[in-house]
Amino acid sequence: MNQNNPKVAIIMGSKSDLHVMQDAADVLKELGVNYEITVVSAHRTPDRMFSYARAAADRGIKVIIAGAGGAAHLPGMVASLTHLPVIGVPVKSSNSIDGWDSILSILQMPNGIPVATVALNAAKNAGILAAQILSTADEYLSQNLIAFKEDLKKKVEDSAREMEAN
Repeated sequence: MNQNNPKVAIIMGSKSDLHVMQDAADVLKELGVNYEITVVSAHRTPDRMFSYARAAADRGIKVIIAGAGGAAHLPGMVASLTHLPVIGVPVKSSNSIDGWDSILSILQMPNGIPVATVALNAAKNAGILAAQILSTADEYLSQNLIAFKEDLKKKVEDSAREMEAN
């Protein structure tokens, strides 16, 4: 755990997923959103996953970002244990079938257990989506997101001008 009063939990099935999931932490930090980050494996530590997911809301967590590779059961299992929104990040792992196994495992949830799913290795988008969810009740965060998106727009416009000048 790395920040006081976290609103977003970033979890992953293995520490080897950190190189992807760090992007969610980085964008949340940039936007001013408190988060925590840890490893919770659906397959190797199911009791930890159960207790973590069931206690998240009581600890003040509002959104869970769950990254997993391979069979990628973590996001769906966590979603089945909590009423909080869960954003799944499919991770292309060493045992992955080009990432498709992870994508489909997270995307193909049964009715009643939704998991918002971002693109393969797109933890940054998961962080932005978590912030957007939180911003519906936080004007300061809304303004941070507006500025963030304006900066994205400016970078594209600057790139276009630079390319057109050559």
